[in-house]
Amino acid sequence: MKGIKKSLTEEYLYLDFSHQKEGCIFPLHTSVTLFLLAYCDCTVFKVFLVLPGESAVISVLKNVPSEGVEIQIISRQELPPIVQSCCLPAIVERPDNFCRAGLAVVLRYIIQKSYEADPSKKEILELLGFKKTCLKACAEVSQWTRLCELTIPLAVENFLKESFDQPPTIPAAILELEKKLSEPVRVHNDDKLRRQKLKQQKAAGIGPSLAKEKTKSKGHRQETSEEGDSSSASLELKVAFSKLTIHKEPASANREPSHIRKAKASDLPPLDHVFAEGLYFTLADIVLLPCIHHFLLLESSSIQKSKQMGVLTVNSHSKVIICRKLSGKLVEFPLLAAWYQRIQEVPRVQTAASQCGIQFFSLPELQTTSSQQPPNIDEAPCAEEQNDPSFIGGPRPTMTKLMEKGIEVMFSPHPCPTWTLDWDTLPAAVSPKEGKMSSDRALRKQQQLNNLVYMVTNQAKPGDRIVDFCSGGGHVGIVLAHMLPSCQVILIENKELSLIRAKKRSDELGLSNIWFIQANMEYFTGMFNIGVALHACGVATDMVIEHCLKTRASFVTCPCCYGFIQNTSNFNFPKSEQFKKTLSYKEHMILCRFADQTAVQLPPQRRLIGKQCMFLVDLDRARAAEEHGFSVQVISMEPESCSPKNNMIVGVPI
Repeated sequence: MKGIKKSLTEEYLYLDFSHQKEGCIFPLHTSVTLFLLAYCDCTVFKVFLVLPGESAVISVLKNVPSEGVEIQIISRQELPPIVQSCCLPAIVERPDNFCRAGLAVVLRYIIQKSYEADPSKKEILELLGFKKTCLKACAEVSQWTRLCELTIPLAVENFLKESFDQPPTIPAAILELEKKLSEPVRVHNDDKLRRQKLKQQKAAGIGPSLAKEKTKSKGHRQETSEEGDSSSASLELKVAFSKLTIHKEPASANREPSHIRKAKASDLPPLDHVFAEGLYFTLADIVLLPCIHHFLLLESSSIQKSKQMGVLTVNSHSKVIICRKLSGKLVEFPLLAAWYQRIQEVPRVQTAASQCGIQFFSLPELQTTSSQQPPNIDEAPCAEEQNDPSFIGGPRPTMTKLMEKGIEVMFSPHPCPTWTLDWDTLPAAVSPKEGKMSSDRALRKQQQLNNLVYMVTNQAKPGDRIVDFCSGGGHVGIVLAHMLPSCQVILIENKELSLIRAKKRSDELGLSNIWFIQANMEYFTGMFNIGVALHACGVATDMVIEHCLKTRASFVTCPCCYGFIQNTSNFNFPKSEQFKKTLSYKEHMILCRFADQTAVQLPPQRRLIGKQCMFLVDLDRARAAEEHGFSVQVISMEPESCSPKNNMIVGVPI
């Protein structure tokens, strides 16, 4: 087992399998996951390749890193029930009630388990980056996570499906990645490194203005190893590769010269990308490598499709042909091409690539000039970001505008304002008082739960499936699972530690009707009857409602963090037709910003305006749901003092 200790808990890794082509297993999420297993030399999981439907057993798989890894092929019908409700990849612990789903969550967990199995492999833990946050933010709120986890793999898969009768068009996602690689690098000690770079440039006789000009026109540089000529190797490469080898960069014995120490920050040269996220090799590079490799082999697809026309199939001798054909396109992404060459020098990468059937090749030298710039992929400014002469700031003009259209603040009456759970008779592990919070906060949490539990229990029927989205430590879901033993309750949360705490409480109660899924909610694809969310931040509330609309499930949501609301890849604000006809995006954002001004320490009049703005933002959400055939109410929790964010949006399909 190569020194890896056997996991005490059996864990099963499920990967989609659609087809295998040119040494790559599709979908690309599967190739990425297998590549990481090989890179980490990880054998702690039983691996299952999942065929769509009841497909016949496929022929022999090639280039699967199977040394020490048990791999089986199953149909989707054979998946554990909890996994059937999720997008793959997914990892399940036995018993089958705790699942981790989605590429970023699964990859981070593989790294964590690999390091736990063999703590001597510190370089594996380094993949998670500074503060261990690499690809931790969910794709809905992080453009970078979305680009790596979703956009690039999907773009490359679609690209490889095309028939290249005409010269191929480079996907916008590839050009977006190229643009990211051109941005200055920020690291936690960048001031120190930028001063070292300035010293290096001074020693080489490069002034600040000349250095900036060289940065602009550097094009495609073949700097692939820290062992190269130290006079020409960049500071960034030295720092990056010193972290990947046992030879650490020696600390500078002397203080920097005075003119270096006193240089203004604005005069310091920017740091260039070595790897995808900056200077250091991280999980983002692992994700991108199989995708970019197969993108660069794009001509192999067109060559194979042209076999009947007498064109050679791809083999080791024809790679030079591919490169020659591709060279005309490389000028559109020189930084990405340089990254592809450089990443091949990272320890472990060649070994992992060999196990996974990835045969690296050298790209042709590019003759670029400063006039050759990547295409401008900046999006045109949105209409709402342009000057609007009719716009007047502040919430009052916006609310007045709505009132003129008959849209006023008027909450629906609470159906049972005095109802409460009998907390004193419930098991201790059900109560939020068991968590690490003050008695005052625990009381307010109980009051919040009273409101949500009443709404849910009044709608739930035996056999219903209830999903607690953004469940945190499980305050809502655990109460519901205890109160409704004939219903299946599913907790979905992307923070692992919160979900582990919830599972511990559930185990203490002996609950058998509860599932735990660590995933972004878009990776949950199962059917359900009721969706609930307590204080889902910003657009997370909109994601919950959208999930419920698609499934025709009732919803009980309590929004939070209105100031974080903004247009995303999935949502545009205002949402309802009525509000769109009345307010611009900019005006709607005014309501969102002031809706957060409800803290108890604020003056009463400001809190009142904040409460009114909260209602109007939630009314827009309610009207949008009504347009999808739901009956929706916006209700204020009782007592209102239970939380500064005390609105509930309750919807039922008609």
